[in-house]
Formats: sequence, C-alpha cells, structure tokens
Amino acid sequence: MARVLFINGGSEGHINPTIGVVQELVSRGEEVVYFCIEAFRERIEKTGASVRTFDDQKFIKAFISGGRNYLLERINGLLLTSDIVIPSVLEQINGEHFDYIIHDSMFGCGRLLAQILKLPAINSCTSFAQTKESFDTMLEQFSTNVPAETVKPITDQFQSLTAMVKEKYDVDIQSPYEVFCNPAPLTLVYTTREFQPDGEAFDQTYKFVGPSISSRLAQENFDLTAVKGKSPIYISLGTVFNQAIDFYKLCFEAFGNTDHTIVMSIGSKTQISELGVIPENFIVKNYVPQTDVLQYAELFITHGGMNSAHEGLYCGVPLIVIPQSADQPIIAEQVAKIGAGMKLQMQSLTATQLREAADHVLNLPSFKQAAASVGESFRKSGGYHQAVDEIFEFSRGTC
Repeated sequence: MARVLFINGGSEGHINPTIGVVQELVSRGEEVVYFCIEAFRERIEKTGASVRTFDDQKFIKAFISGGRNYLLERINGLLLTSDIVIPSVLEQINGEHFDYIIHDSMFGCGRLLAQILKLPAINSCTSFAQTKESFDTMLEQFSTNVPAETVKPITDQFQSLTAMVKEKYDVDIQSPYEVFCNPAPLTLVYTTREFQPDGEAFDQTYKFVGPSISSRLAQENFDLTAVKGKSPIYISLGTVFNQAIDFYKLCFEAFGNTDHTIVMSIGSKTQISELGVIPENFIVKNYVPQTDVLQYAELFITHGGMNSAHEGLYCGVPLIVIPQSADQPIIAEQVAKIGAGMKLQMQSLTATQLREAADHVLNLPSFKQAAASVGESFRKSGGYHQAVDEIFEFSRGTC
C-alpha cells in the first residue's frame, strides 16, 4: 500500500473528476491524503481519503491580487498563492512519508510542492491539455498586442515572484507554462484524444483516460419520477457562472407552456422566488442531480464547462452550448465540430433564437447520432478505472 498526497485547490470542475479516481485508489489499497478547501471536505471524505485543508479565503485573495485581465496576471496570482498553500501543506505533513503526489493541472503550487518534497508527480488535468508551444503562442500575443507600459510591470512581477519562490523554497521556475499547466512525468487528461483539440500533438506522457464520471456521493432532493418517460430538456449554467436571472426568464419565454418538460438548475446564489411566475411545464431547483437527470434528457442547454459537456455527451445527449468564460468557448467549438450540438452567444440571445436552436437540434437526427457516438467512445475510454491503472503503472516504475 502506497501513501498518496493529492493537492487540489480548484472548484467543482477540478474536484469532481477526481472523486472516482480517489475512490478507486482507496479501493485498491492506497492511502490518500487529500488537500482541498473546506467546502469539499465531506465530499472527499466519503471517498475514504483523509482530508486536510488550507485557508480558501486567503488563497482566493492572493490569487485575485495578481490581476484578472491578462493570462500572465493570473499566473502571477497563482505564484502569490504559494505563501498561503506551501507553508500550510508542509506544516500539516511534517514528518510523514508519501510515495507520490497527484496535483491539479491549474493549481500553481502543485508542481512546486512535488519538487520541494522530491516526489514522483502526476498531473490531474480536468480541462483540455495544453502543449508548451500553444501556451507560449498565447503569451506571445499578450506581449505583442498589449502596450509595453502594461506588459512590463506584469512581466517584472513574474520575475520577482519566481526569484522569491527560488529563495524561499529552492525551486526553479523556468517558464510561465510550468506555473499555469504544472507539467509532470505523467499527465492524466479526463477526455479522449479525439475530443481534445490537436490531440495528436501530445506525447505518451499524456494519458487520455476519458471522462471520470462517478457518483457525487450526495443525496439530492429531486424526484426523478417527474422526468422519467418525459424526455426533458435540461438547462444549467453550472456552479460558477449561474447568477443569470435574465437568462432563466428568457428560458421561460422560449419554452414556457410548450409540450416540453423543462428541468432547470439555477444554483445556490439565485432564489427561486426571484424568477417570478414559473411556467407549469418547468421544474426549477437550486441544485439538480445532473448525471441522473441526463439519463432521461433529450437536450442539454449548458454553459459548456468541461464536466457538464462530458456528462451530457457521456449520456448521449446533444448539447446547446452557451459559453460564459474560461475554456468554455473552446469546448463549445469542439461540440459543434463533432456535430453533437450547437454554440450560441449569451450576448443578444433572444427567446426565439433559443427556441429555434432547440427545435433544430431536436429535429435533426444527426445531432443525436453524433452525441451517441462520442458518448460510446467516452464510455469505452475507461475513466477513473483507466486513470488508476495508469497511476499504478507509473508508480511501479518510479517508487
């Protein structure tokens, strides 16, 4: 039995794909110590892992203080979190032995901790993977398209922060790519090489294990008998970008009093009472057991987060993707590219456009066929079972 240090500072989208991985590791005899924020303690503890936490408010404050306008500012923000996370982790594991570390791909302290602790490292990539070449191209655009007087202080801060990390923790940072993407000798990517943009560009240290979809280990107050046999349209903007009362009301206008049964999840930050009169054919909840509802859905209208897109397609459900932020526009483009759905823009979206897009996707069999095809490929890829197979193969060669 090996002892595993798992480091994850992310949100739902970064935590959820790891649930099945940790459950599988524990079931195969590994002892897992999982660092995350307090909000996810119960969810992780139910996997059988031991949970330890760091101060999420200090973490977020440090991350945001780097700036939000440009990619390099976000990288600086990740470096600023090092003084919050690294001392906390090192103090809490003082004197303990670990055989290997698994860290989130977009959690800037993961690679740093792996080097400080001199542990074999595995990168848990819950978004699309990025090559250094494509990442450097993005940074070059920042340098060439943004005025020099804006670029210089951000670049200077990156240099001073990397020097600070070197002085405090004796770890070299060679490039912004290392901070933002946390490359490791093994990277687990929770999609297929076919769905990954430029999937052929990644070498064999990247293992595309497919979506890691498991039980969320929570009892949700939702009556599934209300949707069985109804082939509902399911609408959700995820757990982050879901404060969208105008959009929810637009959905009422688009689908209210139609023959469709509509299930709509609005998140915890919006009160159902704020939405006014709800059409009789709508079921509106703050939280919906998404993977369960998708088993019955005929269409998923989504923001296109990686988890949501994967879960919809895994169930063979075509998508209408309305991207909000982050990597969602890229995911929306991939969904459209494979013919499993359509991409719409939230800006200037009308009820008529949304209803017509839904009719188009529902009435054209090719969308359903493409979603079913990619869903089959997802299910065959192995998910968290395959991820743990790859982890064990890697650990046998390094530990």
